[in-house]
Amino acid sequence: MSHTDVIISECGPRDGLQSISQVMATADKLRWIDALYAAGLREIEVTSFVPAKLLPQMADAAEVVRHARTLPGLKVLGLVPNLRGAEAAIAAGVHVLTIPVSASEAHSLANVRKTPAEMVEEVKRIVALRDAQAPEIGIEANISTAFGCTLQGVVPEDDVIRLASQLTEAGANETGLSDTVGYANPAQVTRLFTRAFAEIGSKTGAAHMHNTRGLGIANCLAAYEAGVRTFDSSLCGLGGCPYAPGASGNVVTEDLVFMFEAMGLSTGIDLARLIAAREAVIAGLPGVEVYGMTAEAGLPKGFEQAHHG
Repeated sequence: MSHTDVIISECGPRDGLQSISQVMATADKLRWIDALYAAGLREIEVTSFVPAKLLPQMADAAEVVRHARTLPGLKVLGLVPNLRGAEAAIAAGVHVLTIPVSASEAHSLANVRKTPAEMVEEVKRIVALRDAQAPEIGIEANISTAFGCTLQGVVPEDDVIRLASQLTEAGANETGLSDTVGYANPAQVTRLFTRAFAEIGSKTGAAHMHNTRGLGIANCLAAYEAGVRTFDSSLCGLGGCPYAPGASGNVVTEDLVFMFEAMGLSTGIDLARLIAAREAVIAGLPGVEVYGMTAEAGLPKGFEQAHHG
């Protein structure tokens, strides 16, 4: 893969599907992943390894991973909430395990039935399993509700930074910050990521922003300016957390790519093909609401993307 200035990590097939009741057919998911890949995406969180009775949308996790692994150069991410999920994800063949660890005690208990401290212990167990079974697999322990929580309200920044430190000490290769409920503002994003870099350095991971209050893309820019180079987003802006009431949509991948490319930063993604990939989502989830201003407005006259090698 040619060098890019930023990495766009697509989380639509995971975050986008877990919050809607419709179950997308496996064939449609695979078509969606193929369309994202054809557009140039090289990092996709394709599923989560959770009990099918809790999230029937993810019952085909192993099959989806198996297909995604056939795409050359694609980094396949799978979300795991616990050790059992990690065992299944490793068996399925993911390249990276992503583990959500909430900075909010209330959200943590609602989401994974464990306190943040108990989740740090779970991360240690997952790291030990990875080290024993598949040392080549990456582990990203990302801090959810890092910027606030619909259940608890304010989440103290010191708690977030302490948790980041504990997670990297537990063996996580990367720890990103997630605005699970769309509470963040750009000044807060700058401050918290600056503190994260000071505390854990190059292990500071992705910015995962939600557009609940319209600030998702502004927050991504603030994170970029603070030094972040990996951004989670979702095609059509699908997604939200089923355990965080009122947490609508992720940042729209198309709009995020447009912003970076318009600024002269290379994403490695072909915008026209990315916009075309929306068709796979619309076909696979009839009637679902899709978002995205770039797709609606079209590309500006004279807009040319940096060359994609």
